[in-house]
Amino acid sequence: MRRERLGFGFALAVLSLWCTMEVAVEAAWSLQTPVKLVWHYYKVHNTCDYAEAYIRHQVESFYKYDKTIAPKLLRLLYADCFVNGCDASVLLDGPNSEKTAPQNRGLAGFAFIDKIKTVLEARCPGVVSCADILNLATRDAVHLAGAPSYPVYTGRRDGMTSTKDSVDLPSPSISWEASLAYFRSRGLDVLDMTTLLGAHSMGRTHCSFIVDRLYNFNDTGKPDPSMKASLLEEMRKLCPPKTKKGQPDPLIFLNPASGSKYSFINSYYSRVLTNEAVLGVDQQLLYNEDTKQITEEFAAGFEDFRRSFALSMSRMGNINVLTGKEGEIRKNCRFPNKK
Repeated sequence: MRRERLGFGFALAVLSLWCTMEVAVEAAWSLQTPVKLVWHYYKVHNTCDYAEAYIRHQVESFYKYDKTIAPKLLRLLYADCFVNGCDASVLLDGPNSEKTAPQNRGLAGFAFIDKIKTVLEARCPGVVSCADILNLATRDAVHLAGAPSYPVYTGRRDGMTSTKDSVDLPSPSISWEASLAYFRSRGLDVLDMTTLLGAHSMGRTHCSFIVDRLYNFNDTGKPDPSMKASLLEEMRKLCPPKTKKGQPDPLIFLNPASGSKYSFINSYYSRVLTNEAVLGVDQQLLYNEDTKQITEEFAAGFEDFRRSFALSMSRMGNINVLTGKEGEIRKNCRFPNKK
């Protein structure tokens, strides 16, 4: 049995993944609508032969001094692709743009994308889209953190509008059923969901996103009973109950095992299995047979997780892309072009 993903020569990785995994999740075998992206688009069209090399160089330079760019770009790409599709609309500035939505509080990495765009505009003006830059830079950054270097097809164009009302990113405390429904609405499946949540293996989140689990789970006035006692004690020390306006909202590591190293590791799945997931949506992976089996496989085999991550990131990067004459190629990622 082989999963039909994208037709770009990754079948061997798919076969290798599923031959080494014991679980056979029927619900995970889904087709994705084909998109008109191209392998090495800018080289094929002879418009910016070394675009991907320029981006990779910038990522490598920044990563030496700031390893947080990997989780920052991962979150930025997720916030972009899951809203209006991978059109870089999340990068647009404005008083009511996507980046002003409550769900996007703490979103970062914008200045880094600006720097790459400046470099590319100097070498290949008006050619490389912000959407492609975000996808390629994310791939290169997470690879440096320990993830596989997966193929990113290019040729995306940039969206021209961005509104906070369009942001429907779910709460990190939702059930697995609601989470899966959300992923499926984007053309992804249960394997993609379980895999992409593994991005929480590194990075940080605000206490406000977990304070309900610590003090008032489902309005019970008690903590989430699924949370391991030692983790609850640790998190309560870092995240006091929110009692007054203007109270600080501390940042905590999503995966203490990765911590300040910001490394891409599979201990995230081991922590889920021992009820030590920080976010509620992550702990919910234990409550569905398919997601639990996938979690167990990924906890036992890092390479299984890495291969699946490569495939699911490629699939996420294809959500509702603009190609051809759709959208535009922004000159500045923060603003649409002037007409």
